[in-house]
Amino acid sequence: MLRALLYILPLALTIYAFIDCLNTPEDEAKHLPKVAWIFIILLFWIVGPIVWFAAGKLRRAPAGGRTPSPFSQGYRTHRAQWVAPDDNPEFLKSLRDEAASSENVKDEALLKDWEADLRRREEELKKADQDEDDDPKKP
Repeated sequence: MLRALLYILPLALTIYAFIDCLNTPEDEAKHLPKVAWIFIILLFWIVGPIVWFAAGKLRRAPAGGRTPSPFSQGYRTHRAQWVAPDDNPEFLKSLRDEAASSENVKDEALLKDWEADLRRREEELKKADQDEDDDPKKP
């Protein structure tokens, strides 16, 4: 039982460190590129994971509560601040404008249909009245 634990524990530590390294953004990997850390973790399966957890990853929370961008090293110096759609005033305004324009078009088409239907009914009533006036059976 103890022998199995001696093999399972380092293997579990290696797997956990490997997955943690893969999920870590590039700009949070310290001292070496992330690819190098992956090789170290896999090649040195007892020491590699321990070194990764001790020195390989930035362990403090980033400023502003955001996760640093994976492109911030060398490509960009900051991450675009994305806002949820229901908190983005520009997005909400575009939805309102789109809804208003499409509703106006729908409303105008519906109004034209109602007016045409009303005219048709008025003409039918006028015809019915004229037919009654022209009817010789009328007392």
